Amino acid sequence: MALVTDTPQRQDGRKARGSAARNRARNGGPRIGSHIFLLILVIYFITPLWWLTVASTKDTAGLFGGSGGPLWFDNEFHFFSNLQGLFERQDGIYWRWLGNSFLYAISGGVGATILAVLAGYGFAKYNFRGRAAFFGILLGAVMVPLTALVIPTFVLLSSVGLVNTIWAVILPSLLSPFGVYLMRVFAQEAVPDELLDAARIDGAGEIRTFFQIALPLLRPAIVTVLLLSVVGTWNNFFLPLAVLSDPLLLPVTVGLNGWQALSNAGSGGEALWNLITTGAFISIIPLIIAFLSLQKYWQGGLSLGSLK
Repeated sequence: MALVTDTPQRQDGRKARGSAARNRARNGGPRIGSHIFLLILVIYFITPLWWLTVASTKDTAGLFGGSGGPLWFDNEFHFFSNLQGLFERQDGIYWRWLGNSFLYAISGGVGATILAVLAGYGFAKYNFRGRAAFFGILLGAVMVPLTALVIPTFVLLSSVGLVNTIWAVILPSLLSPFGVYLMRVFAQEAVPDELLDAARIDGAGEIRTFFQIALPLLRPAIVTVLLLSVVGTWNNFFLPLAVLSDPLLLPVTVGLNGWQALSNAGSGGEALWNLITTGAFISIIPLIIAFLSLQKYWQGGLSLGSLK
């Protein structure tokens, strides 16, 4: 009887299958661990949002002793009654606060994005005297906490008579050192100098080169800076608290904080916790919509393959 020996092809095939099996076994543990870690992060970030959603459906008694606990709904659903009380409180001043937040966030966010794009592109693509020194100052400004600048900002605005006006919130929001830094770093990589030189050789001016060549390539960074600026201005609390005293000019963050002071049980004030949680829930909906609608523009590498 003839003996059947393995051919080199069969031996190579068995070695390849064995190596693949060992790689799957070796990589299975780290992959499962990373998935568990990501799941923990998801739960960590989703839990406050879930709590706020549940809390907006409860009355004040349910918030502090409901049957469903802090993370589940009660037997009674009070969301629509909370909405009615929220919009009727103080002649509907919540609508005014919400409109103020939109005004501050859109004007400050768009303005900060425009300035960041122009400044970042200039730092990245133009050589001028003192560029390194100015950019070093910019990096230093990134490291300064915004709360540390509130008092100097208040003194400066008070000297020019802008305290307790909408400009006291909008003008400081136009400055975004981190946005400039982000645009500068992104423009260095996403906008090749060869593209700009080719456009100049073809006779395009600097303005046309910027709008037709550089700006489309900067779109992911522009959307990122816009979202960060809008969210930062929308959530800004300390600056409006310091520079605004007129209730009709307050954003929703400071307005709800005023209701929280009234809800202090120790001072005998009226309990408005159900309106506060419902108002906070309504205030985050525009931010969620903004992120969901703009996330498709977060695409990198648009300039890859543009040069040979």
